[in-house]
Amino acid sequence: MSQFETPLFTGLVEHAKKNPVQFHIPGHKKGTGIDPEFREFIGDNALSIDLINIGPLDDLHSPKGIIKQAQELAAEAFGADHTFFSVQGTSGAIMTMVMTVCGPGDKIIVPRNVHKSVMSAIVFSGAIPVFIHPEIDENLGISHGITTESVARALDQHPDAKGVLVINPTYFGISADLRKIVEIAHSYDVPVLVDEAHGVHIHFHDDLPLSAMQAGADMAATSVHKLGGSMTQSSILNVREGLVSSKRVQSILSMLTTTSTSYLLLASLDVARKRLATEGRDLISKTISLAQSMRKRINEIDRLYCVGPEILKSKAAFDYDPTKLIISVKNLGIPGYEVEKWLRERHNIEVELSDLYNILCIVTPGDTEREADILINALRELAEECVEEAGKPEPLKVFLPDIPLLALTPRDAFYSETEVVPFEESEGRITAEFIMVYPPGIPIFIPGEIITKENLLYIQKNLEVGLPVQGPEDDQIKKIRVIKEYKAIK
Repeated sequence: MSQFETPLFTGLVEHAKKNPVQFHIPGHKKGTGIDPEFREFIGDNALSIDLINIGPLDDLHSPKGIIKQAQELAAEAFGADHTFFSVQGTSGAIMTMVMTVCGPGDKIIVPRNVHKSVMSAIVFSGAIPVFIHPEIDENLGISHGITTESVARALDQHPDAKGVLVINPTYFGISADLRKIVEIAHSYDVPVLVDEAHGVHIHFHDDLPLSAMQAGADMAATSVHKLGGSMTQSSILNVREGLVSSKRVQSILSMLTTTSTSYLLLASLDVARKRLATEGRDLISKTISLAQSMRKRINEIDRLYCVGPEILKSKAAFDYDPTKLIISVKNLGIPGYEVEKWLRERHNIEVELSDLYNILCIVTPGDTEREADILINALRELAEECVEEAGKPEPLKVFLPDIPLLALTPRDAFYSETEVVPFEESEGRITAEFIMVYPPGIPIFIPGEIITKENLLYIQKNLEVGLPVQGPEDDQIKKIRVIKEYKAIK
């Protein structure tokens, strides 16, 4: 088949044109049974292909027809041996990767700044994480990737590990030397799993970092919806045969996937793949050009700094994605979250994320010079306001706590007997729940780690500026669930 074909989307449209009488779910029956206001907004075309896995439309759990054809075209486009569509987002694909290679008691080497889905999979599988400290950028206050040296040391100490997980690129667009990491891991016959949530586009342009499949990785969970043009929640899992069994992948993915798979999401993956494969290079070239122009203009604004190729001085920053605009706002004297709120309230601009020191804006083929001008003019206005109001604003001091010590495996901690204690009295206890700022969803604490004063202070700082701290059962973060302690009877 040709990359210009869309077997899944085309098959759905042809089925809808036949207008069959439907005595099957979904119950809205092509929209006639749905709320009229919603139907008018969504449109009959979308509702006509919101279908279920009836015979002519194949089945994601055991594809033999149009879904199989669409997945084969995707595998060809991404240079994989097999590609699996995911309607559980990249989180579902990441959990599948971990659970494919790990069972109870198995070791997996992971950076500590992984997404919460990795840690969830470790809890589910009973695996034991061997953490590698990511390199910290003390100027920006963010974590980068892991170095080849740290991976080599980890494998030297734990040659029995069942996998090495790498983030490529990070949320902020920074990539490690993935090809070298793959070479090191493969010398131990250990598969490399890649969280490629923020890198679907990198496979389709030579001026971007190497993709997981180009670097020889064994599995890659890739968010097509984030930067590749498919609908939210739709992702893919690319697999290279050898150290990993595709049949095992299919079994695990099926266990984690709803049986009521969304054909709207699946069709959007099919058409996104076609566009990336046939037009991707040209579209991404224009996107890179726009982003570089925006970067230059932002760096002309007093007290703002937009990261460029100079970031590559660090060992963990081997390459970077210029379509991610990391904008350091600490010299304005206000936290990134305040900048996010100001842009929303004053200019109706929404950014990808903010933290204590930065905002992150992503540029995609959906952006034009118009949107670029709106953002640049708003940032210029903000910088002028900050200087007028505060004279010369005092730059914020970057504070990042150490990674806590792991006292219990995440699974043991999660399923242990627990108790709830006040936030301010939890120092020294072992946490039984996740605490993170989302986005990006990188945990400050995971179950099994020892709570430190530094980390409590960091959580408090995030709460004070209004950042979305998530995870604990107590959404006010006044209490934390910890492992129960039994004191000696007097």
